[in-house]
Amino acid sequence: MKKAVFPGSFDPITLGHCDIIKRALPLFDEIVLAIGVNSSKKYMFSLEERIAFLKETFKGESKITITKYQGLTVDFCKKEQASFILRGLRNPADFEFEKAIAQTNRLIAGVDTVFLLTSADTSYISSSIVRDILRNNGDVSLLVPDAVSKQ
Repeated sequence: MKKAVFPGSFDPITLGHCDIIKRALPLFDEIVLAIGVNSSKKYMFSLEERIAFLKETFKGESKITITKYQGLTVDFCKKEQASFILRGLRNPADFEFEKAIAQTNRLIAGVDTVFLLTSADTSYISSSIVRDILRNNGDVSLLVPDAVSKQ
């Protein structure tokens, strides 16, 4: 069984995340959307809200499970018996950053990372941009799934 973990804070989930997840579905038997919990980080949305956004966005998709985790992603992968980490790449800077993490994860835990390039129409979207727009009462409906824009 090919199982991948797609880790992130998903604060909030964007259409860029959705693009990567939907395009990865044919590649894996299961994708675990894993919300990393970092007690020292301030989130715009609560953990419960982020889980609800993911559940609403991917309701009815039997190959997706949603959970939270703390600690190293590779330790979570081992616990979940997932051989792959799924990551999306928007630009060359993402690649350089993610490459170092992926090589380290493979060295210390034998977990491979599968990279998908974001689609051209979502490559500019980031959660931090969405949060900035939300903080200023802007409309994010073209950047996030309905579960978030209804918020």
